[in-house]
Amino acid sequence: MRAVRERDAYANLVLPPLLRDLGLSGRDAALATELAYGACRSLGLLDAVIAAGAGRPIEEIDGPLLDVLRLGVYQLLRTRIGAHAAVDTSVALARSEFGAGKAGFVNAVLRRAGEKTPEQWVEALAPADPVGRLAFEYAHPAWIAQAFADALGARAGELREVLAADDARPLVHLVARPGDITAEELALVTGGEEGRWSPYAVYLDGGDPGKLEPVREGMAAVQDEGSQLVALALTRAELGGPDTGRWLDLCAGPGGKAALLGAIAAIDGFRVDAVEPAAHRAELVRKAVRDLPVDIHVVDGRASGLTPGYDRILVDAPCTGLGALRRRPEARWRRTPADVRELVVLQRELLSAAWDLLRPGGVVVYSTCSPHLPETVSIVADAVRRLGAEQLDTRELLPGVTDVGDGPGAQLWPHRHGTDAMFLAALRKPR
Repeated sequence: MRAVRERDAYANLVLPPLLRDLGLSGRDAALATELAYGACRSLGLLDAVIAAGAGRPIEEIDGPLLDVLRLGVYQLLRTRIGAHAAVDTSVALARSEFGAGKAGFVNAVLRRAGEKTPEQWVEALAPADPVGRLAFEYAHPAWIAQAFADALGARAGELREVLAADDARPLVHLVARPGDITAEELALVTGGEEGRWSPYAVYLDGGDPGKLEPVREGMAAVQDEGSQLVALALTRAELGGPDTGRWLDLCAGPGGKAALLGAIAAIDGFRVDAVEPAAHRAELVRKAVRDLPVDIHVVDGRASGLTPGYDRILVDAPCTGLGALRRRPEARWRRTPADVRELVVLQRELLSAAWDLLRPGGVVVYSTCSPHLPETVSIVADAVRRLGAEQLDTRELLPGVTDVGDGPGAQLWPHRHGTDAMFLAALRKPR
């Protein structure tokens, strides 16, 4: 938590090596993970309760002490740990780190926090408007909750389910590499369960997927099933004219979709170009696509210098990532509405660049790991208007996948599909 607060570290990258270094496993590791991830996810709610209990703004509380308070209040309000144990361990931690005076402060704040139930704290501190209240109750910034409600449209009554899904521990999703192993075989080897929507998906209830033999040997990888569906949609779209086997992933890092596209392309003797401007992310792509017919270009996708004429192009655009908050505990508190404005410009430019590289009759699939309307349907509507694109019914590219919206784009949701909230739309260039 200190690394997340001080260095803007990612909890899901910092915690696993810490657990290994400290020799924690089993129930101890599970508890540490729940406390760290849970406290990072719940910051807004925790900080409001801490401020009320301390009688001062959290900005006036030293950061390291605030970490201890957040851990303590999280245990009190969001776990089944007994109040006495939660207070005592937090006070002991404060005493060992900061001395008796600060320990007394922690004790006083946590005692006040424990005087109310979580429901009573919501009643006392939540905004009056329905969306703001749900945002507070489920520890989301209000603007993100409103963005979800807007994207749900007529089904905004599902907002509580969406917010709750962000706080649920997601299953690990594996992808079986086509040509190397089937989902059925992967499920048997790993003890997992075949996925519902992607023919290559396998679900695991937990554990370290990096230790699995198929993953170590490159026959499988960790990839959300929604991301698999995005790549598959590109391969299924009907082209105008024959597929000459020139495919492009214009925003390839860290390489999951490029690897799946490369494995499918290899079956037909096709090739994939993968573009990633950041050298360190390009290296991740290189590792993900080893032994596959994928050529990596470390260039900006907006000015790639590639030769036009591609049959299929994927633009999995950089976005706010609001659709994957359940996998990134601290992310919801780092994004701001200002981020959206900058990203929308980039998304529009990348889609335009892809259009210039696409041959007549070719298809580009635009996707984001965000349901936020300015990043999704607004970008696509702008492209249709400016570029004269023919928008395909994306739902037809997701056979068997139910409840993805009214079309022509498709929106996946964690509470409906068990995937990240991926948006995708398919555009064909007139011949």
